[in-house]
Amino acid sequence: MRAVVLNEVGGPEVLRLQERPDPEPGPGDLVVDIEFAGVNFMDTGTRAGFSLPGELPLVPGVEGAGRVAATGAGVDGFAIGDRVAWVHQYGSYAEKIAVPADRVVPVPDDIPSDIAAATMMQGITAHHFVTESAPLAKGETALVHAAAGGVGRMLTQLLTLRGARVIGLVSREEKAAAAEEAGAAQVLVSRDGDFVDRVRELTGGEGVHAVFDGGGASTFWPSTEVLRRSGTLVYFGPLIGDIPTVRLFELPKSIKVTYAVFADHIHSRELLLQHAGDLFDTIRSGGLRVDITGRYPLGEAARAHTDIESRRTSGKLLLDPGR
Repeated sequence: MRAVVLNEVGGPEVLRLQERPDPEPGPGDLVVDIEFAGVNFMDTGTRAGFSLPGELPLVPGVEGAGRVAATGAGVDGFAIGDRVAWVHQYGSYAEKIAVPADRVVPVPDDIPSDIAAATMMQGITAHHFVTESAPLAKGETALVHAAAGGVGRMLTQLLTLRGARVIGLVSREEKAAAAEEAGAAQVLVSRDGDFVDRVRELTGGEGVHAVFDGGGASTFWPSTEVLRRSGTLVYFGPLIGDIPTVRLFELPKSIKVTYAVFADHIHSRELLLQHAGDLFDTIRSGGLRVDITGRYPLGEAARAHTDIESRRTSGKLLLDPGR
């Protein structure tokens, strides 16, 4: 099979398309023919040497969708040809993958494979944020960083469905329309931390109930400044700039800070099925639109990484092993 292989850490140029042996299913595994693989900031961190899951060489990529090609001993509930999707399983930048059956979810017939692949990491992350990390109620206000990005668009839509008001931040004027289409009541063009006064003005000086900050190190402290008393900062931008150092008594207004590690907040198959099922239902009903804005042949993974790191992209980027 063809796979994108990381033999050394570095820039996008270290991602190389190579021939690898086809995977074999171990006990409890499925082998899946990959139709689409998602591209995430998590993948750029792996490529750069942060949070490596093991020794090099390795195949990056942690989410995708496809059809079951083989089953291992002890697998129940899946058959050859079934459509499935998975998340948090390295090896997804390839034509085939061996994945534990308890990490995959069935894909309903009315959910296309590209939509399923684009939903798993960013969608489940956003769903967890709005249902557990900071479950805002009708009439409360949220600030969403990178509101035109993959996670940001989903956060904005899911928060709006809950009746919350969303103030969206975008890095460029041309991204404002995407945030507005996702449901943001107000959209601010901002770079780094220059949004504080404007957010305070929009909230009558009170601040927001929650900030969803994937903007990186430069936005962490400004995000704390726009929270109201006992508000919640949901931080998910550790791969953009240095990780902030936080001293407890420097946090203002008794705010709460949460940083969600995927393996912690989706720590069981039951939770995986619950979040994925809720997302598929919301997509089916028209409440959540998954915007796929970039599709790349498998051999152009380096270009996909260059594009996502440039912050010029919006929505979800996918690799297509069939191209």
